[in-house]
Amino acid sequence: MSESLITKRALAEGLKGLMKTRNFDKISIADIAGSCGLNRQTFYYHFQDKFDLVNWIYFNELISLISGNLTYENWDSRLCEILTIMKKNQPFYQTTLTSSGNNGFQDYLFKITRELLMDIISRIVGDREIRPDHITFLAEFYTFGIIGIIVQWAQKGMHESPQDLSKDLRTLVNESKQFAVERYFQENAEGEAALIT
Repeated sequence: MSESLITKRALAEGLKGLMKTRNFDKISIADIAGSCGLNRQTFYYHFQDKFDLVNWIYFNELISLISGNLTYENWDSRLCEILTIMKKNQPFYQTTLTSSGNNGFQDYLFKITRELLMDIISRIVGDREIRPDHITFLAEFYTFGIIGIIVQWAQKGMHESPQDLSKDLRTLVNESKQFAVERYFQENAEGEAALIT
């Protein structure tokens, strides 16, 4: 492991340790660096600011789990892994997801969830004709719901287990995505029939 990575991990653990007793907004760069025996200049050598450090933690702890190998078949188990890590580090994730200055994780999670749902909906559609903008609409609708539930779960104290939450989300997506696509085709078929008669 490189010295740079060791330092970054030390700073990450320092921040997470501080957040067990202090609000993120009240923690300074000097506090983070000092918590692991480093100085401010060392911090700035590795990160631009504390939000950059937070995004680095998000990427290395969560996003790296799903980038590149997320599929329709495994998305719920990957989600459960992410939720488990978040719960294990609850003070950090709960506070940073509440902070108004940081939404990098939410933005990235939104992007990959939307891409996955676009693929899922396209599979359901198959060879049938559907407007591309309607596929996008459905994918974004479900993406906002999933990400909103995860953020709310974190902000409200993570009371539900990661296993239960990921199972509930999988059930919701599985039961409703098929309905939404089938409903689209039913409504369009009825509209075309009305035009013919």
